[in-house]
Amino acid sequence: MRRFSHFTCVDWSGAKTERPGGIALATIGPDGPPALLSANPRWSRENVRDWLLKLALEKQDMLIGFDLSMALPFHDVGSYFPEWEASPSHATDLWQLVDTLSAVDPYLNVLSFLDHPEATRHFRHSRDHVGDLFIGGTGRLRVVEQHQRETRQANSASCFNLVGAAQVGKSSLTGMRMLHQLNGAIPVWPFDPIPDRGPMIVEIYTTIAALAAGLPKGKSKIRDRDGLEAALNALQTPLPAMLSRYDDHSTDALITAAWLKNASTDMRLWHPPMLTDEIAQKEGWTFGIF
Repeated sequence: MRRFSHFTCVDWSGAKTERPGGIALATIGPDGPPALLSANPRWSRENVRDWLLKLALEKQDMLIGFDLSMALPFHDVGSYFPEWEASPSHATDLWQLVDTLSAVDPYLNVLSFLDHPEATRHFRHSRDHVGDLFIGGTGRLRVVEQHQRETRQANSASCFNLVGAAQVGKSSLTGMRMLHQLNGAIPVWPFDPIPDRGPMIVEIYTTIAALAAGLPKGKSKIRDRDGLEAALNALQTPLPAMLSRYDDHSTDALITAAWLKNASTDMRLWHPPMLTDEIAQKEGWTFGIF
């Protein structure tokens, strides 16, 4: 089993702006507390992409968790986009499609993709704008998302829903652009084999880390130092130096980096029983769900 020495959580954002306030990076090494990684004035999605490319060149021994879905549902209806002839058959081709159709959008946005006459049919864009092929209720779910709900390990939302504070569609689609632009520089689990050395990316869900840290379901956001200390204590991790601001993006990243360090040694999480090769290549999997 590969052992990593450093661990990073990227709390991602799909906001339209160049430098969304929702992006936060935290890293933890073999010893000591987790620490926030800063960018001036704030992280942009391109900054994160370029930081990853630098890690790849330096062969950094790091496991990096991204809080986003790395593919759309496929297995529920046998296609990402039914009735669209250009619908791809594998996740990496999906990343390319999203990136190509959004090539004119700045900041790794996906406005052009979502406006495409075929793509737009599958998404709930607003209360008054719902694509004719959007499946009602919660929207379509990947196998791992269905499994999360059935086993009550998590309660993730559909990427086809772009409405509400809990929506993850825009962040996931912008993340797919970023993954395509990495061009294979960093392996991504479970789409790629685990490398013998260098960095690797996994999909994570910060709520899983929060639950492991003892936070109750539905109340997993921390916005003060005392709450952060209690969560890190539960993960047997020291408290970092005083933060300038205790927003939930920063605390999510710090807690999840600490959790990822602990979880990375759990063999069950690398080999979940329901993860087949077919699911791995088309839909991926959330690290931490077994």
